[in-house]
Amino acid sequence: MAKGPNNPWEIAQEQFNNAVAYLDLDPGLIEFMRLPQRELSVNFPVRMDDGSLKMVSGYRVQHNTVRGPAKGGIRYHQDVSIDEVRALAMWMTWKCALVNIPYGGAKGGVIIDPRTLSQDEIENLTRRFTSEIAIIIGPDSDIPAPDMGTNPQVMAWLMDTYSMHAGYTVNAVVTGKPVEIGGSLGRNDATGVGVMFSARQAMQKLGMDAESCRVVVQGFGNVGSVSAREMAALGCKVIAVSDVYGGLYNANGLDVRDLIRHVRETGKVIDYPGGEEISNDDLLTLDCEILIPAALENQITDKNADEVKATLIVEGANGPTTPAADRILQEKGVTVVPDILANAGGVTVSYFEWVQGLQSFFWSEAEIFERLERIMTNAFNDCWAMKEKKGVDMRTAASILAVQRVAEAANLRGFYP
Repeated sequence: MAKGPNNPWEIAQEQFNNAVAYLDLDPGLIEFMRLPQRELSVNFPVRMDDGSLKMVSGYRVQHNTVRGPAKGGIRYHQDVSIDEVRALAMWMTWKCALVNIPYGGAKGGVIIDPRTLSQDEIENLTRRFTSEIAIIIGPDSDIPAPDMGTNPQVMAWLMDTYSMHAGYTVNAVVTGKPVEIGGSLGRNDATGVGVMFSARQAMQKLGMDAESCRVVVQGFGNVGSVSAREMAALGCKVIAVSDVYGGLYNANGLDVRDLIRHVRETGKVIDYPGGEEISNDDLLTLDCEILIPAALENQITDKNADEVKATLIVEGANGPTTPAADRILQEKGVTVVPDILANAGGVTVSYFEWVQGLQSFFWSEAEIFERLERIMTNAFNDCWAMKEKKGVDMRTAASILAVQRVAEAANLRGFYP
């Protein structure tokens, strides 16, 4: 990935610099927290349906493990790069620290468009990639999970492959598995539900009434669709959504549950009869109160931030807002609930799944969401308090808290040898 203002790794570095400026930390400790601990780059063959071999490249990056095993998803996407995976791993470190779960941060990625592969080819790819990264993953060292382009079935293949190498079932090596083989109830909806919890807390702080709030959601995948559904359940009016094929707009509000059914059947939002088509670019600048970017990185930039009309942005995606856009939004008085807080519901319930797997004792869905709500609410309130104390935006406040917790753990453990 080329260097530049929208390089994810450079964005992650700038956000880190903004946080450490408010902390009195040893320069060596700062550099220790800045750099990834371990990076694995792999190139491997995948047998295709026609019998040919296709060479594929992938990565697994462990950013920091002072607070516990590394944790982070694996994405299958044609634009995956090492800088993107590094940034995502770093953000996972801060995310886990922010919600106070005992993990460090990791991320994985494979440079492939899964839409071009058959189910058998995706299985072949997953099993071979698992074999390649098996030297650094494990239930006590690094626990993968689903991300963009992967799903519970992919996690099932990953767990099975790792278990075949071990000679016995290793349930806790991965989270986001199907419930039938040790997955947690509530995991599929966890990130989207967590986005709603964060939005609800922000709305309360800002005095926003749900019934008078219009919501726009960019990205109608797992995170975006559940976020839209939960915001509608709060009483908000969801007026626009989008996916990779385009967007849909209805000023009077969309029937989100019916739209989810439609997308499940057709694979896209734009054919839905309950609204008019709109581009992804236009969707971000619609007149609304709440904007939930739940697609890719770098969607809100210095090119369009000044046109954003929302008063509250809740980041369902990782890294959707660039630092330059953050500065513009802050000047406009827009409140941004950052990704490391807003979308931490997924890793939190992944933590619950890991704990359940280690114990072989499983919780009800009601217990899952009760625990999730408590953790997300506490994390939001901690961030808001830091925001007020330091006089900073929510992203900087969240980063200060997270970096401070990782620094404390590092100092307490010391540095071997």
